[in-house]
Amino acid sequence: MHIHILGICGTFMGGLAALAGERGHRVTGCDANVYPPMSTQLTNLGIDLVEGFGAEQLAIGPDLWVIGNVVTRGNPLMEAILDAGQRYVSGPQWLAETLLADKWVLAVAGTHGKTTTSSMLAWILEANGRRPGFLIGGVPQNFGISARITDSRYFVIEADEYDTAFFDKRSKFVHYRAKTAVINNLELDHADIFADLAAIETQFHHFVRTVPASGRIIANGLEDAVERVLGRGCWTPVERLGVIQGWDAQDRGDGSFEVMFAGVAVGRVGWELLGRHNQMNALAAIGAARHAGVAPEAAAAALGDFRNVRRRMELRGAARGVQVYDDFAHHPTAIAATIAGLRSKIGAQRILAVLEPRSNTMKLGVMKAVLPGSLDAADKIFCFTGGLGWDARQALAPLGAKARCEENIDALVAAIVADARPGDHILAMSNGGFGGIHEKILAALDSGPETRLP
Repeated sequence: MHIHILGICGTFMGGLAALAGERGHRVTGCDANVYPPMSTQLTNLGIDLVEGFGAEQLAIGPDLWVIGNVVTRGNPLMEAILDAGQRYVSGPQWLAETLLADKWVLAVAGTHGKTTTSSMLAWILEANGRRPGFLIGGVPQNFGISARITDSRYFVIEADEYDTAFFDKRSKFVHYRAKTAVINNLELDHADIFADLAAIETQFHHFVRTVPASGRIIANGLEDAVERVLGRGCWTPVERLGVIQGWDAQDRGDGSFEVMFAGVAVGRVGWELLGRHNQMNALAAIGAARHAGVAPEAAAAALGDFRNVRRRMELRGAARGVQVYDDFAHHPTAIAATIAGLRSKIGAQRILAVLEPRSNTMKLGVMKAVLPGSLDAADKIFCFTGGLGWDARQALAPLGAKARCEENIDALVAAIVADARPGDHILAMSNGGFGGIHEKILAALDSGPETRLP
């Protein structure tokens, strides 16, 4: 079958394209925003990409159009498909009906940590002989790809609460029919489609309704929002994270931690990942793997070889004694956790936080009041303000002179490089390509002091 995917460069749709190709389908696709790592992955897979959504693509004549949620009414190609009465389906529905119907689906949901936890879980299963398939919203470095399909009964999926398509406003995760479900945490996000936290909780309640009684839910036991979701109705055994009665972590003081279950030590994780949030991610992955038959001790041991996900505190390079990191953080909670994790590693050395408020929620300004607090632990803050509909300078005013805003990427790079000094750590955070800022910073640092602003 020939499928043409609209919105193919999104992390979910790009992964779906890879899976479809593995199953022998002919895959082509189009998108308006093409940037690595997904564009590189698709090119390496031999998938032909078309830039834009022109109606002339109707002449491609696939057997089925698979529609990503980036596509809206008014999109020229979508309008042509509708007018021609051609077959189309959403990405999540196609995945569920075509590839997941006979799988033990382990779905990882939550506002933060989905990609990392899914990657940990897939690696635990891989290291313990399960050879899972997976579709993850990033590229786990243990695998080097974001998606694969295998003959294993196990399939790990990052379960997003964002809506399915313009014609199906349910969250994606209701399609997957998870047997093992993780709910890492729950906060207001995706403010472009959810009016408030209560609306998101309703979608998670629908997700819980799809998990069978023979399944398992691994849920954050420290968040009221998660408890409210479970309190609306739950027909599945629940194991909680962060509480003595469930899964918890005890630091050993050397970067490792004991994995505790019901107050008993069941394994030890020794790794280089930073922060309490990654401990919680690990506990969720260990709990989910246990439901799939992997002993906690074996799961914990596997995480010692976990190499994290690209764009999660990824060191992109160093120049003139300055280290430059890339991170996907784009919600205030994730920003604060990312900075805190780096701070725990480097102590008093300076952190230069570089932020692109690019997500739909950030662009709407919903989180601007709490943004300064999430950045306060950094020594300097540099914010790219291009495309924002709110005044970032005013929002970041509580940070005083340590915050600087620029509407131009090159001006932002010049300001960062002018301030940087040996021993600094530059942490760039965005859920997009950020205009190639990492390479630009490294190149400017390499070119020497004469390029720096006075």
